[in-house]
Amino acid sequence: MDTRALVLLGSTGSIGRSTLDVVVAHPGRFDIVALAAHSNVELLAEQCRQFRPRYACIVDEAKELDLRSALEDSSIEILAGKEELVKLASLSDADMIVNAVVGAAGLEASLAAVSSGKQLALANKESLVAGGPLFAGLAEKNQARILPIDSEHSAIWQVLAAGKANEIRRIIITASGGPFRALPAEKFAEITPELALNHPTWKMGPKITIDSSTLANKGLEVIEAVSLFQVPVDKVEVVIHKQSIIHSMVEYVDSAIIAQLSNPDMRLPITYALFWPERVESDWGRMEFDQWLRLDFEPPDFERFPALKMAFEVAARGGTAPAVFNAANEVAVDLFLRKEIAYLDMAGSIRRAIEGVTIVDDPTLEDIMEADRAAREIAGDLQRK
Repeated sequence: MDTRALVLLGSTGSIGRSTLDVVVAHPGRFDIVALAAHSNVELLAEQCRQFRPRYACIVDEAKELDLRSALEDSSIEILAGKEELVKLASLSDADMIVNAVVGAAGLEASLAAVSSGKQLALANKESLVAGGPLFAGLAEKNQARILPIDSEHSAIWQVLAAGKANEIRRIIITASGGPFRALPAEKFAEITPELALNHPTWKMGPKITIDSSTLANKGLEVIEAVSLFQVPVDKVEVVIHKQSIIHSMVEYVDSAIIAQLSNPDMRLPITYALFWPERVESDWGRMEFDQWLRLDFEPPDFERFPALKMAFEVAARGGTAPAVFNAANEVAVDLFLRKEIAYLDMAGSIRRAIEGVTIVDDPTLEDIMEADRAAREIAGDLQRK
């Protein structure tokens, strides 16, 4: 069996740790070439001692000396800074880049991986949200593949094997509804970060957990699906499915709907991406049918969850509009987690940025980065207005 050489960006986050679980479960199948983290020196050093990569990168340059001290007895080459992170995405001795970086910071790394013709196992949905207009042509030109790790996009990817692109009637992305699915609208003003971080079915990092509570995360997934699967946004729908068993569905033109089901466990879609095109033995997400199981569905409430409605709007608008949505949302979530704005203020931050930033229809990377900067400035100013 072939051994795949992996570069793992974002190794200390929830997706990164789950990826390393998969590596441990399949000894001899992977060679960890490089590990990179934003600022968690202690865990990164621990991972380096276990997996012995050739390179270790800490993005927060203020932590470089700490990492060097922690790994002073090893031969691992220590790197620091965002530019070094991006360089790791195009290493000649890597077969696959796993991008589990959180937020728009992962965009340039994804572009570097695709430009180098790598297989890109992508958990950083913001890459395709903000940089979507750049990827399709670039991947084709460099014969690169983008393999989704998000459970919803992995589900769609697997289900699309059942038909042809011109046979798709609609893609149906499922959403748990988050912790406030049934909370009355008048109670939203009382939501604290502690309440919003208590997700009912998934264990994730703080940013994505807040996004799940506002359904902004589902909006990002809609935009990503449009870019990844090259479908118009009017062929993408969202349905609330609180059990998180069906991870997404595709309806074909004959009205057949095909779904991918499993218990919630991110290691299942990670395994599928890392081993593609083969399937390997795994019990992650395995379901048993020795007890009653309900599968409930309901439409999303766009009034209570306006971020989802805005995501459909920017997906239809295209250009740099999705980058504006993503950047403003990142800032709003950060402000909320720091208790500088209220829960309901997050949607207002996004709306003000969408209305305040000029949209470029056929953007370059520079246009996208400028849209990101401008959106962050507007969203960051809101708490002082």
